[in-house]
Amino acid sequence: MSSFRHRLLGLPVLALLLTATGCSSSGDSATAAVPSPGTAVTKLCRNLDRALPRTVDGLSREDPRPASALTAGWGSPAIILRCGVPRPAAMDDPDADGVEVDDVGWLLQKQGDGSFRFTTALRLAYVEVTIPAGRSAHGVAPLVSLAPAIKRAIPEGVAD
Repeated sequence: MSSFRHRLLGLPVLALLLTATGCSSSGDSATAAVPSPGTAVTKLCRNLDRALPRTVDGLSREDPRPASALTAGWGSPAIILRCGVPRPAAMDDPDADGVEVDDVGWLLQKQGDGSFRFTTALRLAYVEVTIPAGRSAHGVAPLVSLAPAIKRAIPEGVAD
């Protein structure tokens, strides 16, 4: 098992993130690749789907296509959640960045297009959340909305 360092959010930053709000304009449905985990992880992901909030960072749930209990989305441009993704190779990098938000650890990866991808760490299923560049000013506020559902549906442990 490899670990990566966590940069904990300071209270002033967290307070700012908690007050951030978003707005949603819809018209185009987002798309997301549906993961293909094993049976046990699929069951956890289905439990997560039922526990997910209707709103994230003030944005209404608008699931991506194709419809699946393993994917969810909020707003447009969409914040996309995919459950049951493979372990990111970056988790083997001791210098990888991470954050902990409400007792859920996340690997943080900035993408080339300015978006951010967060993947849960030390949970029995890997949950990936992508925050598009247009929403990156809101920081990790979406993770604050998602943490209770993840803690409830995806137990702590090391995923296969």
